[in-house]
Amino acid sequence: MSFDELNLIDPILRALHEEGYTTPTPIQEQAIPQVLEGHDLLGVAQTGTGKTAAFTVPILQILHQTAQVERHAPGRIRCLVLTPTRELATQIGESFANYGRHLPKLRRTVIFGGVGQAPQVHTLKRGVEIIIATPGRLLDLMNQGFVDLRHLEVFVLDEADRMLDMGFIHDIKRLLPKLPVSRQTLFFSATMPGQIQDLADTILKPNPVKVAVTPVSSTAETVTQAVYMVEKSDKPALLEHVLADKNIRRVLVFTRTKHGADKVVKTLAKAEIPAEAIHGNKSQNHRQRALTNFKAGTTRVLVATDIAARGIDVDELTHVINYEIPNEPETYVHRIGRTGRAGANGTALSFCDEEERAYLQDIQKLIRRQIPVVAEHPFFSANVAPVPLSGGAPIQRPKGPAGRPPRPGRGPQGQGRSGSDGGGRSQGQQSARSGERAGGGQRAGAPGGGRTSGGGNGGGRRRSRSSNTGR
Repeated sequence: MSFDELNLIDPILRALHEEGYTTPTPIQEQAIPQVLEGHDLLGVAQTGTGKTAAFTVPILQILHQTAQVERHAPGRIRCLVLTPTRELATQIGESFANYGRHLPKLRRTVIFGGVGQAPQVHTLKRGVEIIIATPGRLLDLMNQGFVDLRHLEVFVLDEADRMLDMGFIHDIKRLLPKLPVSRQTLFFSATMPGQIQDLADTILKPNPVKVAVTPVSSTAETVTQAVYMVEKSDKPALLEHVLADKNIRRVLVFTRTKHGADKVVKTLAKAEIPAEAIHGNKSQNHRQRALTNFKAGTTRVLVATDIAARGIDVDELTHVINYEIPNEPETYVHRIGRTGRAGANGTALSFCDEEERAYLQDIQKLIRRQIPVVAEHPFFSANVAPVPLSGGAPIQRPKGPAGRPPRPGRGPQGQGRSGSDGGGRSQGQQSARSGERAGGGQRAGAPGGGRTSGGGNGGGRRRSRSSNTGR
C-alpha cells in the first residue's frame, strides 16, 4: 500500500512526496483511515514506529476539510496534542509543519516549560488552530486565561505511560474536565499497565478502534555489534582507548543516569576529547546547542541518557557506545538503531562489567543472537566472563533499583519522580514546569513518527531506498 491509497488530500500527499515518503508504516496504514473516519483510537506503539504521522497527517486533513464547510473564528484552538517532554513536543510540531506546509491556514504552536512564557503567550494571542504542549505549562497558561479549549475538535494524548512515569497523570486528570465532550480522542501508549488502561477508558468513547504495533525486537543487519568485557573501574580508560580511533567520526555514548553522563564528559575532557552531554538537568538552550553542534559535526562525542537521546536523529552517526548496558533489553535495540540508517553501515559497541552480565543476557535473548566479544584490547578482563546465548552458568542479577523493574508510578531505572531524567515531580513537590525539562522526542524519520527501534525506517519508506532498514 502507498500513501496515495489512503484517501489523503493532494496538499498532504504533495508534502509527503516532497519528504520522500511513499509507503506507510503498519501503524500509519491502520490508524490513518480510522482517524479520518472520526473514530476514537487507542494506539499501542513505541516511539519509532511512525505513530506521529499516524495522527498528524489525518488531523491536518480533518481540520482542513471541516474548515471548508464550517465557519470557524480565526485562531480558534481546534486540536491539542499533549506530550510528556519538550523535545517530543518540538518534534511533533515539526511534523505538523512538514506535512501541513501546503495548508497555510492551519497555524500551530509548541508550548513547554523551562523557558519564558512571553513568546508563547504572544503567539497564542495572535491565534493558532493547533497546540502541541507539555502538561505543566499548558495548565499554567490555561489558568492565566491564555488558552481556551472550549472549541476543541481533536485531542491527542501521546506516550501516556511516559506521562505516568513522569508524574503528569494528575495534571492530565485536571485538564480533562476542561475539554469538550464532543471531541475526537487519540490515545497512544507504548505499554498498557492497569492505570493507563483505566485512564484510556476515562478519556476515550466506548469501543474505540484499537491499533497495536508489536515492539521491534530485532536489530538492523547494517549495524555491526560487539561487546567489551571490562572491569567497571576501567571503563573510562577503555572509552578513551576506543575513541583514539579517528575512524569514529561521530559517536553517541549512552549512560543510564544524568550524573553518569556528566562524569563521562569530565573524564573525556581530561583526556582532551571534546564532548557534550544532554539530559534532563541541562537547560533547553544547552541541550539544543549540544544537539546542533553534534548534528553539524563540530562535536564528535555526545553523551546522553536514554530519554534525552530520543530527540537525536543524525544521518551520519557512525558509532553508538553503550558505556553502561541498559537494564531493559528493548532500550538496547532503540539505542543501536540510531546508527546504520538509510542502508549505511554503523557500529554499536557495549562495555559490559560483571554486574551488567545479566542485562547482556537479556539483550541477547531478545535479539536472538550472540554479540561477539572483543578480546584484543588493553583492558580485557578475564574476571568478567562472556555471556553465552544459551547455556552456561546461572547469572546472578544485580540488586538495587537498577536491577529490578520500576515500581508503579516511578520512572525507569528506579528514577521515577525523584530525580527522574523523565522530569517528574520530586518528593519536594517540584513543579511540572521544571519537570518538563525532561528527555526528548524523536524527530520524525518516517512520517511523523521517529525511526524504528532496530534502525528500521520509522515511517514511510523513501523512494531511493530498497528496504525498510534505513533511517
